Amino acid sequence: MNSITNGGISIGQGVRTPSGALAGTPPLTRNQRLDRLSFNRAHARLLTASGIGWALDAMDVGLVSFIVAAIAKDPQFMLNASQKSWVLSIGFVGMAIGAWLGGLFADRFGRKTVFTLTLIIYGLANGVMAASVSLVMLLVLRFVVGLGLGAELPVASTLVSEFSPAAQRGRMTVLLESFWALGWILASLIGYFVIPNFGDAGWRWALLIGALPTVYAIVARFHLPESVRFLEEQGRDEEAERSVRYFEKAGGVDPVTSQKVRALPKIRARELFSTQYSRRTVAIWLTWFFVNFSYYGAFSWMPSLLADQFGSLTTSFGYALIISVAQLPGYFLAAWLVEKIGRRACLVGFLAVSAVAAFFFAQTLTAGAVLGWGMLLSASNLGAWGVLYAVTPEIYPTRLRGTGAGAAAGFGRIASIVAPLLVPLFLQWGGGAKTLTFIVFAGSFVLACVFSAMLPEKKGKVLEE
Repeated sequence: MNSITNGGISIGQGVRTPSGALAGTPPLTRNQRLDRLSFNRAHARLLTASGIGWALDAMDVGLVSFIVAAIAKDPQFMLNASQKSWVLSIGFVGMAIGAWLGGLFADRFGRKTVFTLTLIIYGLANGVMAASVSLVMLLVLRFVVGLGLGAELPVASTLVSEFSPAAQRGRMTVLLESFWALGWILASLIGYFVIPNFGDAGWRWALLIGALPTVYAIVARFHLPESVRFLEEQGRDEEAERSVRYFEKAGGVDPVTSQKVRALPKIRARELFSTQYSRRTVAIWLTWFFVNFSYYGAFSWMPSLLADQFGSLTTSFGYALIISVAQLPGYFLAAWLVEKIGRRACLVGFLAVSAVAAFFFAQTLTAGAVLGWGMLLSASNLGAWGVLYAVTPEIYPTRLRGTGAGAAAGFGRIASIVAPLLVPLFLQWGGGAKTLTFIVFAGSFVLACVFSAMLPEKKGKVLEE
């Protein structure tokens, strides 16, 4: 067949459309048009705008572990171990509820709308929390912060997943999750440089810095597109078309007429446990549960445990900062592997390494061993998180995607509530040492491995409509 090429369009015997399909064949849907694109500057803008919000979330979650260690020594509070565990856990109670509500609201009102609103909620609550004068006030505001945090995370991952080309979707979602490392490193820097150098008010200044998401929400509102799949579901076809053409223009691809997409059934959360989706729902919920249990149990208590082991708040914060930096190579390795070996193998592998690292971290006595095993635990655990956020939205259809991702995250947050509360008991049963605590976390990673192996593989496949 004779043909010539013009701007990437094949023309000749059997004329082809810009998509490469023969003329006369059914036009592509808007989602197929998005899937055919290569990564371009529009994707980079989306990833950056969502990622900054993600980093601010991480900064807040990371900050509380440093703040709790400082508040415990504030003469106005003087928290005991039980009170410290409640300050850590009450935020996760809010995150559990927020994740459920955020997913439901994202499917009803849009990903962009919920993303912006949640940034405002937890940013304002952080600012007010800096003025806390009692433990009750601290707990109430931390709960509100958790509501915003919990709702934002599954919504952001769903939005990025829905705009990502099929061949790059896993990588883009893991790269989104890599912003978590930047936020946690920022929290560690604030913990190391701000909290110890401003006396008893150091933790208050740290919380004021945590109010930055309120300002960023205004910026994000104008730089994030709304999900094309959501817009089509709502019958807002003109907006959906503009959004797709924006990404096509950035990729240098000519637009084509879209196939009419049939109306989708209404959202019914009970479908998560239908015959079609029940196996994957159980597997993803339990994976989220055991990953949350290990991660938040270990890292929310890390600064306090290291302070007890080495006798210095500043030293423990410094070690926590170094361990946090190790998150970045873990994310980047996961971003590369997730499109090479697939989601399931990548997730199982990172969780297995996390189990080994947690087991040996339990035995550490010297500073070198703490840093070595702690960095491996940090890198492998956060690599697993990146893949988990990539997998979760992929396994559900559009009408259930936000709800499914939010429900999985919400169920997982139950473990993030329980784990910090159980750490004082583990320490007591272990004679005050961290050995038993981290052996339990190693076992939790093993269970996460088992359930993640049951998830469907979606590498390179288009998202289900």
